Amino acid sequence: MKINPLFQVGLDVMDRPCLVLGGGREAEEKTGRLLDAGARVVLLADQLTPQLSTWAAEKRLCHRAQPFADTDLDGVFLVINTVADDPDLTRRVWENASARNILINSYDQPEYCTFGMVALVHPGHLRLSISTSNTSPSLASRLRQDLAELFDKNFATYLDGLAAARRRVRERVADRKTRFALLRALVRDFRVEGAINYPPHWQNQVNALLSCELAHCDDDTRRCSDCPLGRD
Repeated sequence: MKINPLFQVGLDVMDRPCLVLGGGREAEEKTGRLLDAGARVVLLADQLTPQLSTWAAEKRLCHRAQPFADTDLDGVFLVINTVADDPDLTRRVWENASARNILINSYDQPEYCTFGMVALVHPGHLRLSISTSNTSPSLASRLRQDLAELFDKNFATYLDGLAAARRRVRERVADRKTRFALLRALVRDFRVEGAINYPPHWQNQVNALLSCELAHCDDDTRRCSDCPLGRD
């Protein structure tokens, strides 16, 4: 399988119509990111998570409890399909979106995507995206969790302070060289330090998955000795 590293960009969705299919946890996460970026979200789903229901009640998004229709793509900037268990729907949305040159992401189905959704760490104004080029979404999620603990509320407060200082310096200091020197001095001693802890015996576990038939992973008495799920 050829790995597609994608071209990392940031999309301007401010006040643009975006369509989300599905009402589960993935739809909630993707919708939240679109709302944070200022998008106008239309959500197609029969059932919604409590958070999606709240956003709908608050009129932060437009909810339609109806099946997907081709006309739902009229005027849409991008579409995110989080319904991963309906291949016919996935193909239909993909074909219609592609024919109209509409950006599309189909959850857990990279062959039906024209853009990828990276794992995101975003305390305050920080936007730190994490991608493994779809080699291991699980690792991207694990990295996001650990980095979210590192870049906490204190970091958001620090970044707010830098932003306020930058605005004031730009307003009051005319000399460009002096402005740069002042702002660089504020972050001169900033450091991110840490270590990566790899799982013990990870190579043996990977080799086990590559060599075994994977027929007994759901049977804890018949798993391979190096199965990452372990044996009872």
